[in-house]
Amino acid sequence: MKTVLKPATAEQLAETLAWAAGEETPLDIYGTGTRCGIGRPVEAETCLDLSDLTGITLYEPEELVLSARAATLRADVEKKLAVAKQEFAFEPPDLSRLLGAKGAGTLGGMVASNLAGPRRIKAGAVRDHFLGFSAVSGRGEAFKSGGRVVKNVTGYDLPKIIAGSWGTLAVMSDVTFKVLPAAETQATLMITGLEDGQAMQAMSAAMQSSCEVSGAAHIPANLAAHSKVKKVATSGDGVTLLRIEGIAASVAYRMKKLAELLAGYGSGSALGVRQSKSVWLEVRDVHFLSTDKNTAVWRISVAPMDGAKVMAATGGEGFYDWAGGLIWCALPASEDACARDVRSAVNACGGHATLVRASTEIRNKVEVFHPLAPAVAAITTKLKHGFDPKGILNPGRMYVS
Repeated sequence: MKTVLKPATAEQLAETLAWAAGEETPLDIYGTGTRCGIGRPVEAETCLDLSDLTGITLYEPEELVLSARAATLRADVEKKLAVAKQEFAFEPPDLSRLLGAKGAGTLGGMVASNLAGPRRIKAGAVRDHFLGFSAVSGRGEAFKSGGRVVKNVTGYDLPKIIAGSWGTLAVMSDVTFKVLPAAETQATLMITGLEDGQAMQAMSAAMQSSCEVSGAAHIPANLAAHSKVKKVATSGDGVTLLRIEGIAASVAYRMKKLAELLAGYGSGSALGVRQSKSVWLEVRDVHFLSTDKNTAVWRISVAPMDGAKVMAATGGEGFYDWAGGLIWCALPASEDACARDVRSAVNACGGHATLVRASTEIRNKVEVFHPLAPAVAAITTKLKHGFDPKGILNPGRMYVS
């Protein structure tokens, strides 16, 4: 049975990590554990449970800034933001259904994973809205970085380094974000019947237009048939979705312009606010691939126009977000989750692939995160050693040390 350490304050967290560093005790770090299934299994018999580090510590809607303890539930924060008609603009996904976990996770987990939703193509990633944090390093040393405003940085931009580090560099106790006003309304132009390659061209044209598209996704026919879009799409057709957000008059004008621009790809239909929100929730949270738990799920990032080619080369089934630049792909749960096929397809055109869902046995065998180029691996190793020289923070989760 694993030993569980559960600090209730930032001071207790620092004391716990100082002890772990002194004893060279590896730690398996989590908040609610929503994303524990992503990455290689952590090589530690002692758990660091951060779930007591909760609560919003500062929220100034007029200043567009929010601070909270790292294990504060994201769902609670989003409810608070909604009251003020604000949001996390990067549209963080809730992968709990895909991963078979409970809840949408914590703010610390949101930063550690750096996963963003469909609006990423317009609003940027988590790290672009992450202003600052307080944390404790693997040395047991408490430190702070950033603040409440975006400003020029000299030296390491630590918020950007910590975002996406999956708890392998430091353990956060407090986090601060820039939040933004939520759009007054939204609508989605849906074009049916396009093949994958045609859809990439249509989405590219939309993104290069002045219509300010905030979401561009393509759902092939085999997945669209089992989604909420089936009620409005022609039976058996794939659907290409293009979202526009803003004030009502602007949305109506840009929707008209977008439909005219893409008329050559077939007649489109408009989804109103309710249908639009429902469909984009499916895209954001990868509901299309959540039903069959026996498949391995990959998250693949490539140049948008290479999306269809890479999907075909993997031999899997899936859908496209970020105008084709983000592929969610399901493959049979073979001994290596088809890692060789996926890596070969990605390496042929550049990009990277992460194994998001697979069994513990499979994740122990394959590299879950994309292998690093030698120069990048050297920098990563140096950073890891600087923050966590004894390798006690989530050892093995990202790369075998």
